[in-house]
Amino acid sequence: MKQTSLWAPSRARIESTNLFRFQQRIGVLDYRELHEWSIANPAEFWAAAWDFCGIVGDRGERLIEEGDEFRHTRFLPDATLNVAENLLGDPTDDLAMTFRGEDGEAVDLTRAELHEMVGRIQALMRRAGVSTGDRVAAWLPNRPETYAVMLAATGLGAVFCSTSPDFGVDGVIDRFGQIEPVMLFAAPSYAYNGKRHDCLDRLEEIAGALSSIRETVVVEPGWLGATEPAPITTERLPFDHPWYVLFSSGTTGKPKCIVHRTGGVLLKHMVEQQLHCDIQRGDKVFYFTTAGWMMWNWLASALASDATLVLFDGAPTFPDANRLFDLVDETGATLMGISAKFIDACANAGIRPVETHDLSMLRSITSTGSTLTPEGFEWVYENVKSDVFLASMSGGTDLCGCLVIGDPTSPVFAGEIQVPGLGMEIDVVDSNGVSVAPGVEGELVCRNPFPSMPLRFWDDPDDVRYKAAYFDQFAGMWHHGDFISQSSTGGYVISGRSDATLNPGGVRIGTAEIYRRVDTMPEIEESVVIGQSWDNDTRIVLFVKMAAGEQLTDEVQSRIRSRIRSEVTPRHVPAIIAAVTDIPRTRSGKITELAVRDIVAGRAIANVEALANPEALDQYRDRPELAG
Repeated sequence: MKQTSLWAPSRARIESTNLFRFQQRIGVLDYRELHEWSIANPAEFWAAAWDFCGIVGDRGERLIEEGDEFRHTRFLPDATLNVAENLLGDPTDDLAMTFRGEDGEAVDLTRAELHEMVGRIQALMRRAGVSTGDRVAAWLPNRPETYAVMLAATGLGAVFCSTSPDFGVDGVIDRFGQIEPVMLFAAPSYAYNGKRHDCLDRLEEIAGALSSIRETVVVEPGWLGATEPAPITTERLPFDHPWYVLFSSGTTGKPKCIVHRTGGVLLKHMVEQQLHCDIQRGDKVFYFTTAGWMMWNWLASALASDATLVLFDGAPTFPDANRLFDLVDETGATLMGISAKFIDACANAGIRPVETHDLSMLRSITSTGSTLTPEGFEWVYENVKSDVFLASMSGGTDLCGCLVIGDPTSPVFAGEIQVPGLGMEIDVVDSNGVSVAPGVEGELVCRNPFPSMPLRFWDDPDDVRYKAAYFDQFAGMWHHGDFISQSSTGGYVISGRSDATLNPGGVRIGTAEIYRRVDTMPEIEESVVIGQSWDNDTRIVLFVKMAAGEQLTDEVQSRIRSRIRSEVTPRHVPAIIAAVTDIPRTRSGKITELAVRDIVAGRAIANVEALANPEALDQYRDRPELAG
């Protein structure tokens, strides 16, 4: 049966997009044809994208340098650029950033004011002896100063890394300690969920443990008052010069330090933002993120498209679930970036922004972080805005970007990510690396190199851990670790992490299929599902956090099992359903299925500091219903 789209762009809307203009320049008719051209001619595509997106720098003559291995392919190997030059633009009175804090703080920063702030911060860095290749670390909230520190560092050719201030001492040291930063910028406190949280005691301990630090700067009111204005340095450096170090979530060990290249990440972000998300000059781009999640890095790049960043720091549902929609109305945001879990929370709260908010400037909503269910798509179109472009997208810290993403010129179907990213030869394969048919779940891979592949892992001689992470399972392919299927429309459905995939009776099951049935029940606030080794097989164990005032009765368990059995398959039905009062998450908000699985199996969690609420794990340890 043919699936009906939830939204389809008009001809006028299609012709207003950057993507349409790019297709006209290349001489192709539609997205599918453009994608096929982009993977057949990768060197020409990425060079054309550099030109179209307006990257400032010298592109060089050579377009590609083939490597002896997948990861050694280099794009635009002679190009030079500086990220700060691209993101800062000219020092005009145009708004660079609009910041709103949970506690009511409001800051509007022009491009000229951002230039001045960056110049003053560079003066601080020069006094501390920061030079090309040094690491600069930020333990800061999502506010303008954090972006300015990054721009100051990259202007000097330093390498930037960040975490959010809710990280504990060990979590910060585990990350920053590996890469030995020479300068640390930190907040004295931050606001979250109606409370002010102090950071100074933790900062003293962190700074004392990082012997590489030459200077620690507390970012507080008046912090730049004693620093004279100074000209900005934006030295042009090679395309592969390091820009960021990003950190893996670390739930299975010490966080990996992933070194990302300047040109590759900027080029990938500008393709995603201008072509896939249709960010245009003068747009106002909001993404709910912290400085500890890769979407912070993604959002920063929107400055290079002459857009205004809309920043929020605090709890997204404080004082209620309308908070972020209030922000969109107040700032006139044109793109609203949120997570699937936030959409679920809004649906559960019963809000209807379509009735209470204007949202007239909002053209696009993007969702990432976890799988957006068909019900989540439907909720947005019924309760937020009927003519909005809703783009679910998926990628990760590993490439600081997306593998599958949206297309503003094509219809949106419930539960589906629309298209493979431009320049990305996405495939779905079985355990032998063989392509599977549409509708069959398999491993998400990319069959061709792309510019934002990591430059390397920190302290990884001969790329041993790098190769193991992405290339050992399937020769000649980037293996991403997601379980995915392609739909009859050509879209994609992510079913969860393949390394957290359930395997009862030898049948592989993605966890998202269970979450979709359980988390939409009114009695359930949220859940986590794992596979437990049992009797030479795997059994499914479902932990549920009940909604306020609800109990996990036999009747509720029966309805959970009945719904899963009838809507999915009998193989998806949990053998055990147990109640908990908290679900463990990483600091970027993702449920940590692997940590729960390891605790149930009696294995230690190597890096508890990667969790936002590690105390939640105690509920999963030594449970009698899981014993043999």
